Amino acid sequence: MEHLSLAQAFGFVSFALGVSTFYQKDDRKLKIVMLIFNLNHLLHFLLLGSMVSALSALLSAVRTATAMYVSSKVVAAAFITISLVSGIWLSDTIWDLWPILGTTIGTYSVFVLKGIQMRIGFLVGATCWLINNILVGSIGGTLLEVTVICVNVITVSRLLRDQRQQLATSK
Repeated sequence: MEHLSLAQAFGFVSFALGVSTFYQKDDRKLKIVMLIFNLNHLLHFLLLGSMVSALSALLSAVRTATAMYVSSKVVAAAFITISLVSGIWLSDTIWDLWPILGTTIGTYSVFVLKGIQMRIGFLVGATCWLINNILVGSIGGTLLEVTVICVNVITVSRLLRDQRQQLATSK
């Protein structure tokens, strides 16, 4: 039970970091907090014994660090390929594919998309991670993805409002 408690404690830290990540309106700040979140999530999934989820979190951390300096479809394709090949290789069941799908969508979003479109990609990826977290028993992770979905919707609304205000003041 101690093992499970420590794993869940890391999950609750991920919960706090994840909410902070997706509340960011600035793309660079979002990526910095996301990097810290992914590293914590890696430890959480290792402690839960979910190797595919841990691998996806590791790849997400490396991807996010790279995306802070590079915005490239070629680099995105390389990360997506690595995620798909390594994830499928490690998978034991069809259910192990949810974090791979979430990571793939997140990779495309963080490298190729910006602003509102990036956050919509994150919404779709969060749905995949929500399913995964329910399946692996991650309490903090499940709470996180539900919250991330809600916070992302609020942030998209704030960004849309900002766009409307900028258009109104530029006329």
